[in-house]
Amino acid sequence: MAARFSSAPKTSVLSNELNSAGPCAPLFCFQMIGSPATMTGDDLRKAALALPGTTEHPHFDRIAFKVARIYVTLSHDGETANLKLTPDEQEFKCQLAPDIFQPVDNAWGRQGWTTMHLSKATEADLRAALALAHSHAVGKTKR
Repeated sequence: MAARFSSAPKTSVLSNELNSAGPCAPLFCFQMIGSPATMTGDDLRKAALALPGTTEHPHFDRIAFKVARIYVTLSHDGETANLKLTPDEQEFKCQLAPDIFQPVDNAWGRQGWTTMHLSKATEADLRAALALAHSHAVGKTKR
């Protein structure tokens, strides 16, 4: 079954339609209505500040979001965010969605810092990555 697109907001629908193979043969189909929304710096800011204990601070040429420690930084143009993941989580994200996630190209990247291209990410991508990074920062103390 082809996806159906409309101007309605992105919503998932689980349909139970009859299969052409015969009567009463259900075909379960996941259907996307509307095009996937791409994320912006404002979306990241709202999602990060909604996580418990998060505060926003300037950080060099970026904006940092932290609990006890910084877990994500946002570029001033709002195009990319750098998230603190574990090296294993980084490898998984980069293999799963290489158009969205890439290791930061320096020693920080080898520690798990990962660049996320917001315009290529969905809301689910953004929220999952932020929750993961936030979970590592909660309860950590500053060195």
